[in-house]
Amino acid sequence: MRIGWLFCGLAAALAGAAPASAQIVLEANGARADGHWGGELGVGYGFGAAGFRLTPMVGALVYNGDDDRYDQTSSAGNTFCRDRRTGQFTSDSRCDGTAVTAYGRVEATYAIPLIATVGAGVRVGSDLRPYGTVAVPLLPTISLKGNAGPHYFALGLRLGL
Repeated sequence: MRIGWLFCGLAAALAGAAPASAQIVLEANGARADGHWGGELGVGYGFGAAGFRLTPMVGALVYNGDDDRYDQTSSAGNTFCRDRRTGQFTSDSRCDGTAVTAYGRVEATYAIPLIATVGAGVRVGSDLRPYGTVAVPLLPTISLKGNAGPHYFALGLRLGL
């Protein structure tokens, strides 16, 4: 609960500086979250001043879901998707097993010029997960970013526009 108050306080403190240093952020990460390995795709809007930044984000975790209801069957050289409960043929997209889960995050960071950006965040998916974050610049607008916390790990690229 204290983390929530910390983020609210940082948001209030940095809100006045939003127009001068606002930044759209895009992320693509490989992640272990919500009990699954997959890819996180997110978009956010960061604002801050004097090296401090608050970035709320939304996104989706895309992973291989476990749905035993649908099965690929082959007959006469053709492959079909079949519903195991009814025995009926169905769309092939139901057999690919892809699942998507939405998430939200809020990060509070501090940038050490030309070295790294460090901070902490909270991810809201199936559970509330606090984590630490580090981003190392590769190019002026692209960083290699990692997040780690209890039952949550992510590594990928961050693009600031």
